[in-house]
This record gives sequence, structure tokens and C-alpha cells, in this order.
Amino acid sequence: MTTDLDPASEPTTATPEPGIARSVAGVLGVLAVAMALGVGDLVAALVAPPSSPFLAVGNQFIRLTPEPLKEFATSTFGVHDKQVLLAGMAVVITVVAVIGGLLSRRTLGPGLTLVVALGIIGATCAAASPTFTLPYLMAPLAALVAGIATFAVLHPLARRAAAPAPDRVADPTGPRRRLLLGLGAALAGAGVTGFLGRSFAASAAAQASRAAVGPLPAPAGTVAPPPVGADFAASGTPTWLTRNADFYRIDTALQVPQISTSDYSLRIHGLVDREIVLTYDQLRRRSLIEAAITMTCVSNDIGGNLISNAVFLGVPLRDLLAEAGVRAGANQIASTSADGFTTGTPVAACTDGRNAMLALGMNGQPLPIEHGFPVRMVVPGLYGYVSGCKWITDIELTTFDAFRSYWQQRGWGAQGPVKTQSRIDVPRDATTVTAGRVTIAGTAWAQHRGIARVEVRADSGAWQTTELAADASIDTWRMWRTVLALAPGPHTLQVRATDATGATQTSAVTETIPDGATGWHTVQITAV
Repeated sequence: MTTDLDPASEPTTATPEPGIARSVAGVLGVLAVAMALGVGDLVAALVAPPSSPFLAVGNQFIRLTPEPLKEFATSTFGVHDKQVLLAGMAVVITVVAVIGGLLSRRTLGPGLTLVVALGIIGATCAAASPTFTLPYLMAPLAALVAGIATFAVLHPLARRAAAPAPDRVADPTGPRRRLLLGLGAALAGAGVTGFLGRSFAASAAAQASRAAVGPLPAPAGTVAPPPVGADFAASGTPTWLTRNADFYRIDTALQVPQISTSDYSLRIHGLVDREIVLTYDQLRRRSLIEAAITMTCVSNDIGGNLISNAVFLGVPLRDLLAEAGVRAGANQIASTSADGFTTGTPVAACTDGRNAMLALGMNGQPLPIEHGFPVRMVVPGLYGYVSGCKWITDIELTTFDAFRSYWQQRGWGAQGPVKTQSRIDVPRDATTVTAGRVTIAGTAWAQHRGIARVEVRADSGAWQTTELAADASIDTWRMWRTVLALAPGPHTLQVRATDATGATQTSAVTETIPDGATGWHTVQITAV
């Protein structure tokens, strides 16, 4: 009972629930997403490697990226474009995870919503894969469960650790200790599952299968030495033969397909008289050819380095097509890779006598896995986007009207003949040289036509014919060099090539899309 003489009671206000420290909240979000990605990678490696949520999102990003942005990435980062994409994705995902954790300082909901949203995105991208089967959903679902479970366990631990000291007087250090143990366990779990997933994805079976191939059939075994004087490497050009480890790589595969020879088969069908299915051993036992072939990427800018030369060993495509019996009207070979990528190659380029092949070997060794092991297509004179299908598993004879390949669908040309190009390898752009007699050297190419002449000029003066290296083949690049007398001061150097048909490289500057760049390579140097 109270009276008017009793002192007024103080109004009671509810003490707000303590929030998790910002640093801890951010870590919770990152660990939950990291655990999801690690488990997703591991399950994908065991069930269907392309279904890894992280890689599935990356692959879908590549498929949907506008062509100008793809070209920017290729021209800017070259063979490192995939690493840049994956690193960029990791940064974006980390930032999103931190934001999700910060939004969940007082309640579990925002973080769980974020994990679920990322899980749905991963599953959707996996389902959009051109090689999708139902097992592709297992990795995204496992990742979703792992992410939810991790966040749901760590968040209450963090809340209890953030409670005021009086609320945990009986065990003042226990909540924090349990939180640290939980964070450590989540970090270890994400690291272990991610490491195992990456390790299993780099299939030991495929590596062992390649190692077991052994010496390749004749005429391989040893790579024929390049012709004497085939390069001017001493003057600064590339060596005539490119080592496998240095051969440029441009493709859409974020994860290299891992295929053992025992699992490999190739189907040839479509507008043919007889459908053919061949195993790796059957291809290997056939009559083989060996030829030096320079390959060039259509994304190679003027003066670019997306070009390499190797000796390939393989089955002549003309023999396989003759055996299948190409029907009248079939003018395109639609090739499909193990990862669903497609190319479209003119039938004429594979039957006109050039060394078009299904390659098994490269520079005297089985194909490197990242370059198409067990089998890839190589067609001299065509850019790789229409002729270089790696990990090839299916060949369909069709028409250009009936089928549009991966790059054709994105605005690139259908035929893809290599354009006559040349570049200055030394001196490099924006470098300083000693005035006087300066050696200028470089590379020219016009695959399946050959290089007849290369000319250089300084400061828009008269063109000077250069010395050409020994001519190895119309299907390979050709090096050149000359000496120019340069006075002290700035200079502009330009180069142009003439192919064996008599056509001189055009000065008109065009972009790489739709069918390759044109223009004279130009460098600015200073003589002192």
C-alpha cells in the first residue's frame, strides 16, 4: 500500500539487448559464407565438379557478361583474366558477408536471409550450366545447409559473449571462450573443406591417366628441331617453339575439365552417313600426323602476345570425316567440350588438305590438361574460337544456318580466318635506347598463307624491308629483324607484313570483335 507521502518510484525502462561487436559480427558473416563455399566445393568435387557454387556463379557471370566487358578483361589481363575474375568475386562475396554480419548484430534474421539468398543464387547458376544434371544441385544445397548451420550456431555464442558482465558472473570467461572455440572450428572447417574440394577437383585420376599415356605413337616421341635460323631470339624475338608451360591459354573454363583416357569417348554424328563413336585408345591407334602450328586468339590486340607455336600430334580430321561420310550441304562442324562449350568450324577448312587434326600430343608430350587433355581440335589458319575446341567429346556435322556456337551467339564471326599481323618485340613501347644503329626485331604471322615480307619504318619515313628468319611452314609464325639509324630524340616505329598471296597488312585500325583486330603495330621510343 502506498500513500501520497511515499516517494515516487523511478520509471523502469527495458535494457536493450546487447549487440554483437562490429568486428565479431563481420567475422560471423564471413565464416558462415566461407563454410558454405568450402562445403560446396567439397561436395561438388565428389559429385559434379562444375556444380561448385563459387565456380557456377563465375561461369554464369562469364556467360552473361557483355562482350565489350569480356574484351576489356582479356585485353587488360590476358591469360590472367580468370584469376582476376575469381579474386574479384572473392572480394565482393567477402564484402557482402561482412554486411550481412553487421546487419545481424542484434538479431539472427538478416544473416540467415543473406546465406539463403547466396545459396539460391548458387543453385540457380549450377542449374543454368549447359551440362546440368540433377546431381548438380547437391553441392549448392549442401552449401546452403552448412552456411545456415554455421551462422545459427555462432550467432547465439556471440550474443552470450556480448552480454553484460553481471549476466555471466557465474562463468565470466565461459561465453567468450566458447565463442572463440566456435570461431576457430568454423575457420578450420572452411579451410579444410575448401582445401579438400580444390584438391579433389584437380583430379588425381586425370593426372595419373595423362602420366600413364607413355610415349606417343610414331611419328611423335621426339619433337623435330626447328629449322636452323627459324627465330631471332638472340635479338629479342620469341623462340620459334613455345614451351607447353608458356603456351597462351584463353578459354571459358574456370575449372579445367578432368578427364581420364579410360572415361573418354568421342561421338561423330549429324549430317553423316555413319555415326562413329571412338575411345581414346582407338584414336591413338589410328594413323597420326605431326605438324608445327601457330595458334592465335581472336582477342589478340594489335601487337598482342596471345599467340604461340607448338608441334601437335593427332588424328587427321579429314580421315575421320571421310570415314563418317559427310553429307551434301553440311558446311559446319559443331564441336562440344566436356564442359558444354561449343565451337563452329568450317568443314572446308578441315578437308582441304591442311593439317587439321584432333590433337593428342603437344611438343612431344600428351596434351597438358589445361590445353585439352585427352583430345582437342587444332585447325591451322583459323582463330582458336572457331577451331580450338578443348576437351572435345562431340562432333556434329551441321550447317551455319542450323547451329550458332558459343561465340557466334555473342556477336563474333562464323568463319574466323586469321588476319595478317605483325608486331615489334624489341624495343618495347615507351623504352629508351642508345642513339645510333638500333636493332628492331619482331614477329609476323598469316597462318596457312605464310609471310613473304615484313617492313619497318621510323617516324612515317620510307618503309625498310627486314631480314626474315628461316621459313618453317605457312602454318607457323615468322620472325624478322633489321637495323635502323636513329638520332637522339623521340621516335615512332611501325611495322607491316605481306603474306604469301601478296596481300599487305592493312593500316585500318579495327577492334578484335567480330573477327580479329587490324592495324599496324606502333611503338614510341626515345633514343639518347
